[in-house]
Amino acid sequence: MRHRRAGRKLGRDSAHRKALYANLACALIEHGRIRTTEAKAKEVRPIVEQMITLGKRGDVAAHRQAVAFLRSKSVAHALFSEVAPRFADRPGGYTRVVKIGPRQGDSAPMAYLEFVDYVPERAPVALST
Repeated sequence: MRHRRAGRKLGRDSAHRKALYANLACALIEHGRIRTTEAKAKEVRPIVEQMITLGKRGDVAAHRQAVAFLRSKSVAHALFSEVAPRFADRPGGYTRVVKIGPRQGDSAPMAYLEFVDYVPERAPVALST
């Protein structure tokens, strides 16, 4: 029985899983929205929310913790200077998981993991005259 065993293994060993979470978190902070499987999105969501909370704290120790997890100084800088200030007055719930249906190749359930204030860019519509 796996009572009280939290988290998904995702078919990876612990080091690979930790690297995957860091890479997905970096991609989300950089782009504002990522397309991934539902299981990965649900696992990365609390990690990203912790990173944003660190960004809201804003002290040197929080910055070092963020760099240690994200493994990228530029992404950590973006987190502290751009992303965290947007959520300064929000007490939590910075991300959402939007289900988008099965993947073509293997029918894996896919989802968008995005910030709640994300606005997708619309392509310009060509007007016919």
